[in-house]
Amino acid sequence: MTRSEADVLGGLHASRKWLPCRLFYDARGAALFEEICKLPEYYLTRNELALLEAELPSIARHVGPEACVIEPGSGAGKKTRMLLGALERPASYVPIDVSREQLEENARALRAEFPGLSVAPVHGDYMQPIAIPHTKARGRTLVFFPGSTIGNFEPDEAREFLARFGEIAGPGATLLLGADSNADGRALVAAYDDARGVTAAFDLNALAHVNRAYGADFDLDAFKHRAFWNPERSRIEMHLVSQRRQTVHVAGEAIAFERGEPIVTEHCYKHSPDALARILADAGFAVRRTMADPERRMHLWLAEQKPT
Repeated sequence: MTRSEADVLGGLHASRKWLPCRLFYDARGAALFEEICKLPEYYLTRNELALLEAELPSIARHVGPEACVIEPGSGAGKKTRMLLGALERPASYVPIDVSREQLEENARALRAEFPGLSVAPVHGDYMQPIAIPHTKARGRTLVFFPGSTIGNFEPDEAREFLARFGEIAGPGATLLLGADSNADGRALVAAYDDARGVTAAFDLNALAHVNRAYGADFDLDAFKHRAFWNPERSRIEMHLVSQRRQTVHVAGEAIAFERGEPIVTEHCYKHSPDALARILADAGFAVRRTMADPERRMHLWLAEQKPT
């Protein structure tokens, strides 16, 4: 049994069933997420893009020339292009993603758009131990992690993740982090359960991915997407709720569901600025600048590794 298969089965056998959120990002899931980012309810991408456009010139001056950019979860690369275009003679770019098709397509496009840039894609799950190729960049190493993806980690996991990528990037590394601090439950539920049902299709696609990858027989019509705001934990929770009593087979094992029983597919934490500052400090980063959109929902954090 592979580690990924063990993760899936372990989550489905748990008393509160869950699935790893990496299952969202096969080729169809990646395309659906790009569609989500364009929805009117999903303010996160729109606000972060505006914030990047306003702040990237000053961020680029801080980073300096000939940087190496490492991006876990690189996706379609719109924000990446903005960053690389703002930096002075960026030397290398290391995108990391689980969607091989999107990763390879984006790498080809970036090589054409930035002829002097060394692009070294890494296919894999950035939550697992991963080898970063050696680069010849003479400037700073910058870890770029936009999109409020840090909110998908449990707080302890967020600290561990940031600390690990700080170690990978090396001494003196810089971090540019995008994070959502919104606590308006109504706006958040609308963003994660849109009127067109794109987020529902994205959520259900995780089950289709399990069917293909692990020989499962999930009936997607027997599950319904649900998103709700948990104010006590400062997070949006996404669930797939069983619509009937049923048994599903995954990798040869039977998984029983009661009617109304959920599978947790994602927690999206909306850390307050103070809470995120503590997470960064615990991960070994000193905050240099915090930038917020006019509504003070989306924030950009520019931080540097503390000297050891």
